[in-house]
Amino acid sequence: MLVCVYECIERCVRAVQSKDARFDGWFFTAVLTTRIYCRPSCPVAPPKVENMRFYPSAAAAQQAGFRACKRCRPDASPGSPEWNDRADLVARAMRLIGDGVVDREGVPGLATKLGYSVRQVQRQLQAELGAGPLALARAQRAQTARLLIETSDLQMADVAFAAGFSSVRTFNETVQEVFALSPTELRSRAKRGTHPSPPGTISLRLPFRAPLNPDNLFGHLIATGVPGVEEWRDGAYRRTLQLPHGHGVVALKPMPDHIACQLSLTDQRDLAIAISRCRRMLDLDADPVAVDDLLQTDPVLAPLIRKAPGRRVPRTVDGAEFAVRAVLGQQVSTAAARTHASRLVQAYGEPVDDPAGGLTHLFPRMDALAGLDPETLAFPKSRRTTLTTLIGTLAAGEIDLGAGADWDEARERLAALPGIGPWTVESIAMRALGDPDAFVASDLGIRYAARDLGLPEAPKHLIAHARAWRPWRAYAVQYLWATGDHAINKIPME
Repeated sequence: MLVCVYECIERCVRAVQSKDARFDGWFFTAVLTTRIYCRPSCPVAPPKVENMRFYPSAAAAQQAGFRACKRCRPDASPGSPEWNDRADLVARAMRLIGDGVVDREGVPGLATKLGYSVRQVQRQLQAELGAGPLALARAQRAQTARLLIETSDLQMADVAFAAGFSSVRTFNETVQEVFALSPTELRSRAKRGTHPSPPGTISLRLPFRAPLNPDNLFGHLIATGVPGVEEWRDGAYRRTLQLPHGHGVVALKPMPDHIACQLSLTDQRDLAIAISRCRRMLDLDADPVAVDDLLQTDPVLAPLIRKAPGRRVPRTVDGAEFAVRAVLGQQVSTAAARTHASRLVQAYGEPVDDPAGGLTHLFPRMDALAGLDPETLAFPKSRRTTLTTLIGTLAAGEIDLGAGADWDEARERLAALPGIGPWTVESIAMRALGDPDAFVASDLGIRYAARDLGLPEAPKHLIAHARAWRPWRAYAVQYLWATGDHAINKIPME
């Protein structure tokens, strides 16, 4: 056990001394002499090894009495890839905390969604992350507050409540404690040399671990986008968001070292949740080096990875929405699936205003779709039954496809529905649940790619070959899809 601890510390020290940005978000380095904590890639001179202490979360560093570095801004680092790659209790809890469950429903609500007692959740989070759910949610509130302070003109009292604080006093004390600056000082520092955002919007940068190949990521979202809900405009992917306190519109633009994000929200309390869902949709917390290192041990995949490394899995902002769209896309073209989805949006979606573009609706809620007439659906009766059964099940809350879902349980419940086969289950697992090992072996594009690359084409044999790609088979899918001449692999020309 001690050997493992020493090896872990030694790896952390090497990462800090080499300023390795790949480990940003994996852990945080606290410095005893300055009482600050940093990301591993902090540009300042590394401290002496005897003055370093390592923490698995920003919340743990804050609880130990350290403040965030003003230079490297560890609160703005990418999230740990573990929370999207794992399906255990801690990973599910972290995804739910990121989605704002603790702020909305408290720790009991978090425990209920996870199916464990409050004590069990607290104990496991404390053991692995050095902080309980309240401290982790507090760290997120502090980060949200900083974003609002620096990127908006909201009054500080409005910032406090939008970030989830119960009082202005608590907000002021937390910001001062975490950042060693008052809210007013943070805003003053941020305004120097910055360009104001358009009225009513919040502009920020979403970090990621390099490399990131945007072609298939944005190409897939754009090519399959539902008219009225999604669009490509002025070099940005734009879509409407259904959020707990209201709705929003986001514009996401790929840049060399970040994703430019512009958010317009009807309720500022949804800021952290909107950011979390956008990061999840774009798979920004992935560790592409770890993924590519394993996949390129296969000589068939290696040339594809060397040619265009850093492919991400295009996911979704709403699991139920994607499940409906997956059924609409069964055995039809991308264009036909978009048409079917657009009809549902126009008939059942909530209208929205979008002065900056052409978005018109939110994707319909499941309770709204539960009242649709199957006879109005322009596809075979068997698929109508599949769709209406799925919608009814989702509306009743019988299948959880949210951030904290149990992946295995969701798969089992989906597979039990009529007309939902392996392709649909694995598509939903890959893009809605976010399972990095989901594998659509029967997908037509995958079978064509396998044939052209000399891989086994039959799903059974391809699954056997793909065991060596675990636990990253969803990323292998992206590299295989990219061999085809399809719109999902290209960002449209302006």
